[in-house]
Amino acid sequence: MPPHEEFLAQLRAIAGPAYVLTDRRDMAGYLSEPRDLYRDGQAICVVRPGSREEVSAILALCQSTRTAVVPQGGNTGLVGGQTPLSDGASIVLSLTRMNALRELDLVSNTMTVEAGMTLLQAQEAASQAGRLFPLSLAAEGSCTIGGNLATNAGGTAVIAFGTARDLVNGLEVVLADGRVLSNLSKLRKDNTGYDLKHLFMGSEGTLGIITAAVLKLYPKPRAVETAFVALASPEAALSLLTRAKEHFGNAIRAFELLPRIALEIVLRHRGSQRDPFGQPHAWYVLLEVTSQAEEGLDELLFAFLEAATEEGLIEDATVATSLDQAKKLWDIRESLPDLSKLEGGSIKHDISVPVGSVAAFIAETTPAVLAAIPGARPVPFGHVGDGNIHYNVSQPIGADKAAFLARWDELNTLVHGIAAKYEGSISAEHGIGQLKRHLLAEVKDPVALDTMRAIKAALDPLGILNPGKVL
Repeated sequence: MPPHEEFLAQLRAIAGPAYVLTDRRDMAGYLSEPRDLYRDGQAICVVRPGSREEVSAILALCQSTRTAVVPQGGNTGLVGGQTPLSDGASIVLSLTRMNALRELDLVSNTMTVEAGMTLLQAQEAASQAGRLFPLSLAAEGSCTIGGNLATNAGGTAVIAFGTARDLVNGLEVVLADGRVLSNLSKLRKDNTGYDLKHLFMGSEGTLGIITAAVLKLYPKPRAVETAFVALASPEAALSLLTRAKEHFGNAIRAFELLPRIALEIVLRHRGSQRDPFGQPHAWYVLLEVTSQAEEGLDELLFAFLEAATEEGLIEDATVATSLDQAKKLWDIRESLPDLSKLEGGSIKHDISVPVGSVAAFIAETTPAVLAAIPGARPVPFGHVGDGNIHYNVSQPIGADKAAFLARWDELNTLVHGIAAKYEGSISAEHGIGQLKRHLLAEVKDPVALDTMRAIKAALDPLGILNPGKVL
């Protein structure tokens, strides 16, 4: 009998023959990831279960055969956490068929969804019911709720609502041996021992497979205002953020920082975009505020911007007067990661520092990067409202891409070292995966690492869940 044939037959009996993929062409889309950093992934097969019961049976089978399992949602992760290793000893468990809305409870303000539902589908289901599910990412049309929770996704609304783990009341998780941990609780207050759901959110599928979640919903805003603000420096942006919090309180839904080079990249490669201002400025902030009142928010925003101008905090500002204009402003921010690829090689960093240290971090890192690689083009941007900066570095114009990318580890060491100086993190929202696994031991407290390993050994003693990731 060919290798794995009996194992494959058992998988087909569980999930159905159509949902066990073994042809390399059918599997190709599951074996590499968006940045193409991990493109040599191999797998026995891709299995696409349709229910919690099927996931349970598959994991029980894999436990008994000591077969590794790589869980995958929308395959939008940026650190290789969802990509199989090159040894071909694992299966990919794709949860995209499990995309049902199980329940919508408007009194409890919760929505119970399966892990394969895309983030956009979850947002739309909430919106149709007059509610808001606030998690928002550039990849929301493809990324899945299970993947969002497994990586504790961040996004643009963290300043107002927190990360993915802050948006969950309960989880359903299949453990390595196939047992189901069913805790789909709607309760906001439950003090009965360990809060187990937080073990699995952010664990990148190394402790269990999330199959469903109870998500928190919020009132749908009746008014949304979006402004694009020009200013002189990150220091000015932090001052503006402080004033905005005093003026709007919790109504700030996004506060995104962009340097001039980021806008230039978008203008260069997005023909439909225009510079929002008549002259260039060194830095920009994309500010969005919301209100439950239908009227008056625009007046509050204009008053805030006028006062900020008089104080000298901002140099110019434009406010969207339509939904289309607001989408146009957001496109500047959301298209940047993809359009940056057209600039050649880019060495990326997903760091966070205390919000008050963002300006100092950028001010120290940029000259250090330029000293290390003359002509390099730093593009620090992101969620300054929560301290998460994507400190990406594009290659010098005309440089050899491969030679530039070969300095990835060197530049990581430099940027992460400065982040550590400010008591920051090497991974704010993208996770550890394969990309940063070797760095974790260098930055994590040894006792914390020992605790993580003890939890992994207790929940996955045979090490079949997403091996080679995180730890």
